Amino acid sequence: MITAIVNINAAVDRIPEVAQAIAALDGVSEVYSVAGDVDLVAMVRVRRHEELADVIAGRLNKVTGVLATQTLIAFQSYSKHDLEATFSLGLED
Repeated sequence: MITAIVNINAAVDRIPEVAQAIAALDGVSEVYSVAGDVDLVAMVRVRRHEELADVIAGRLNKVTGVLATQTLIAFQSYSKHDLEATFSLGLED
């Protein structure tokens, strides 16, 4: 699975509508409204690298109200859940 984190600048008066439209796109797993330099952050998860262009450049960037995007490609995933599973190997309750 390939994960991309997409930072999105949106028209301020359309942030909720833009977020909902992006969340409805195939390949987008979740969208967060955030504080800071960007308005929204979308998590895009696809099986093949080539699919990123279709989801991000082909559809996400064309949502009405999207002003600009910056895409970050994830190399490795770390989470509390993953770490707990790693350290509990071989341990029994």
